[in-house]
Amino acid sequence: MSTDNETTLADLKHSISQFVDERDWLQFHDPKNLVMAMTSEVGELADHFRWVNNNESHDLATSPENAKDVADELADILMFAIEFASVCNIDIASAIADKLEQNALRYPIEKSKGSSKKYNRFQ
Repeated sequence: MSTDNETTLADLKHSISQFVDERDWLQFHDPKNLVMAMTSEVGELADHFRWVNNNESHDLATSPENAKDVADELADILMFAIEFASVCNIDIASAIADKLEQNALRYPIEKSKGSSKKYNRFQ
């Protein structure tokens, strides 16, 4: 069994690409269809949390009867996101690092700490 501590992003990209290649699915994996697939999977994940309050959502996500289904939906989302990055030639680590830098500028600690306001709402 692989864990986050043992598996690199490159390993995941390779596994997903191999899976797609073996099934000749790359022909279906254009950016639009991958975004649509991600969106569908996000909806399936969100469905698990429909009508649940915030405190209950933590319990639901980790409960023995739901944790596997929640993890499966997240895995679907992440696999499509990783495949999207591959198809669009996006280096995920670089994209995340760049976005964190942008967000650090938009959300300086002194203005955003403990606040859920969007950056354009800071005074």
